[in-house]
Amino acid sequence: MDVNHVHGCCHIHTAPPAAPWPPPLVSFYPPDRFCHSRRLHRSAVRLRYAVRAQLTNATAAGRKEPATNHAFQNILVSLPMPGGGEYGKFYSLPSLNDPRIEKLPYSIRILLESVIRNCDNLQVTKNDVEKIIDWENTSQKMAEIAFKPTRCILMDNTGVPTVVDLAAMRDMMAHLGCDPYKINPLIPVDVVIDHAVRVDVARSHDALDKNMELEFSRNKERFGFLKWASSAFHNMQIFPPGSGTVHQVNLEYLARVVFNTDGIMYPDSVIGTDSHTTMINSLGVAGWGVGGIEAVVAMLGQLRDGVTATDLVLTMTEMLRNHGVVGKFVEFYGVGVGELSLPARATIANMAPEYGATMGFFPVDHVSMIEAYLRANNMFVESHEQLTERVYSSYLELELTDVEPSVSGPKRPHDRVPLNNMKADWHACLDNKVGFKGFAIPREYQDKVVKYDFQRQPAEIKHGSVVLAAICSSTNTSNPSLVLASLQKKPMNLALSHLQNYSNHLGFHLAAFGCATCVGNSGELDQSVSAAITENDIVSVAVLSANRNFEGRVHPLTRANYLASPPLVVAYALAGTVDIDFEKEPIGVGKDSKEVYLRDIWPTTKEIEQVVKSSVLPHMFTETYESIMKCNQRWNELRIPEAALYPWDPSSTYIRKPPYLECIAMSPPGPRMIKDAYCLLNLGDSITTDHISYSGKIPVDSPAAKYLHVCGVDQKKFSSYGGRRGNNEMVVRGAFANMRIVNKLMNRKIGPKTIHVPSGEEFYVFDAAMKYKSEGHDMVIIAGAEYGSGSSCDSAAKGPMLLGVKAVICKSFERIHRSNLVGMGIIPLCFKDGEDADSLGLNGHERFTIHLPTSIGEIHPGQHVTITTDNRKSFTCTLRLDTELELAYFNHGGVLPYIIRSLAGAQK
Repeated sequence: MDVNHVHGCCHIHTAPPAAPWPPPLVSFYPPDRFCHSRRLHRSAVRLRYAVRAQLTNATAAGRKEPATNHAFQNILVSLPMPGGGEYGKFYSLPSLNDPRIEKLPYSIRILLESVIRNCDNLQVTKNDVEKIIDWENTSQKMAEIAFKPTRCILMDNTGVPTVVDLAAMRDMMAHLGCDPYKINPLIPVDVVIDHAVRVDVARSHDALDKNMELEFSRNKERFGFLKWASSAFHNMQIFPPGSGTVHQVNLEYLARVVFNTDGIMYPDSVIGTDSHTTMINSLGVAGWGVGGIEAVVAMLGQLRDGVTATDLVLTMTEMLRNHGVVGKFVEFYGVGVGELSLPARATIANMAPEYGATMGFFPVDHVSMIEAYLRANNMFVESHEQLTERVYSSYLELELTDVEPSVSGPKRPHDRVPLNNMKADWHACLDNKVGFKGFAIPREYQDKVVKYDFQRQPAEIKHGSVVLAAICSSTNTSNPSLVLASLQKKPMNLALSHLQNYSNHLGFHLAAFGCATCVGNSGELDQSVSAAITENDIVSVAVLSANRNFEGRVHPLTRANYLASPPLVVAYALAGTVDIDFEKEPIGVGKDSKEVYLRDIWPTTKEIEQVVKSSVLPHMFTETYESIMKCNQRWNELRIPEAALYPWDPSSTYIRKPPYLECIAMSPPGPRMIKDAYCLLNLGDSITTDHISYSGKIPVDSPAAKYLHVCGVDQKKFSSYGGRRGNNEMVVRGAFANMRIVNKLMNRKIGPKTIHVPSGEEFYVFDAAMKYKSEGHDMVIIAGAEYGSGSSCDSAAKGPMLLGVKAVICKSFERIHRSNLVGMGIIPLCFKDGEDADSLGLNGHERFTIHLPTSIGEIHPGQHVTITTDNRKSFTCTLRLDTELELAYFNHGGVLPYIIRSLAGAQK
């Protein structure tokens, strides 16, 4: 997969500041400062996964890891312990005696160590090693190197479809007369169930237990399937519901920083099927998000161009708006880094996708054995010491005192709004035309107040009213300072055990150990509130401490969604509106009838630190994780089949064998010409995976609801699109089902519908696609820039493929989504620079012929492709099949058929 691999760096300074208000801790959660910049460079070093097939070495977790034959045995040296003996042996970078290594960024040194350790001169060669050492030169041109991640981590929304693919691939191998056990992860795989829980119950002392009970009742079949997988597949471990978020478990428990396997020491590295896997970068672990399709490739030991590393730049500031960091590594260094706590680093690293980077990497500083290894291998950083100048492609400098309190929204995580400008920005959004920063509310209606009854009490709602506020776990579960600050208790003289009671008093009860609101599982608003919003066209607001706020994601009825730090979430909830200036206006009135301002109740950093030091203790984590696999009684009681092949239930509405993994012949189908295709949707810029594969609530009149009704599923048990992604029938009906999607074919009418061009009739996207397929027509999608941005989501490629889409033509792609399209056999094409559908006069009513050769030998990566229309227009696009391996995937109809044919062919 193509990724820009040109490093940049962030040099962080500190200086004695005048005490800002709110305190600086809020500045450590600035989704507002994060820029999802466009690609500015095309230079790249590509990484392909190189995972060996032998299962011999036991990992620290007691599972198996592939072994390799080492071509660098001469630099395998001992790491002595201070009191005698040795920690283990390691492949020593200093022993290469190459001065170029001293200039390598720390994140690149991790890649170098991996390539050296796995060098067998077959899949991984000495030439791969030289390419990395010569980083200063190879970073400026295309160069492919091999990379072997240490482990893989999945969350359940992407984990279930991934395991469904694995199970179906086993069936296909058996059908071809081959060993089904060939389909098995070759590296440790951990699946954390954290995306299934929904907030049906809130503001109640028993919300946590009731929501978990409902979670199990809805997802029993999904959970049983995952539990089966943990026994049917080697190297796979499942964390039951209620364990915490995938990032939290990864950071607090799974990460090793340095592995010591059979006496060989090496750095931890991980790929994950959640974009925010980057949170692990805060520990100095190289890790990033991939699609579920790519995860399968890595698990099964296939060579893969992709999921790469890239340009390292910086974070938290609007400097990123002026520097291209999409698909790049960001590495932090400087004196200021040493002043950032691990929780602060975790929060910053988590948000790497929002500022466009593949990683936000903090080199390791200080942990005994880990420190000894990293120092010996020149991978350790001491922020306060004079450092050898390293080679980056660009350098950005940030003064921590320049970072200001902010929120971001109302529709994208990278639209930062300084807190002191929020009120003015909100009014501008009401005025502006409909778009990322506009709702086009006429001036005469902007102050409209709607009166209604809420639980037998008189209530009011207006534009800007906060109807949903959530302290989400996505970015904050491993940052206790931010969570404590949200309690707005000054002074904070309560013990930690009492703080939940105070949080309950504020209306923020513990509702779930999972992602919940952040992925759209926010539950229902009170019926009276919903009616007031819909009947009066109110622009209501959600405020949450999450990392994504794309349209339609948080809740269908909150048209404005703002990301904020936990204390600001509570502040806006108390105020009841975003139409407020916290510096000048009170958030309420106290018992003594005096106005109360936010600064009056905001705790100081020192007060928060005192509570954290006295109450957040190591034994709490140790005791929790010692019993995490057996403390969920509902999980323990699940009964599962004991079989290597999954016993598919044809009546299931949760788990179905996907059609693209059935009836695979040994000969690849090869490419074919796309002739006279219709445009299924004509879309604009920043179409996210939330638009492409909706994960939220299933509307009662949607094609998905109709399917579930036919299957006998009661509406109360519909669950969500995301929860049913293990069923291809739901994946295809969830494609482009977001109620906030804007399709130009509908004259910018908002909603999941399109025009069937031949008849001119309006249909749901699914119904229109099925009509095109029944008529024997191919389909394409036209879009603008940043197509596929947002969460890594392989269903956003599977859904369009199942609809019958053959190509996507756009201005630019998000890196993971482009790779997923290739993996599912969809052709990614980019307009020439400076061109798009509008400039070419395309309205989507044309028929498109893509003049691609029908012989794979006549196609090469990045070639120009001519596209013509039935009204005699002609234009040229760039084919975004970027490597020879991706051409092979395309020739086989996708990466999964390619893997099956490769494994089956090797066995025969």
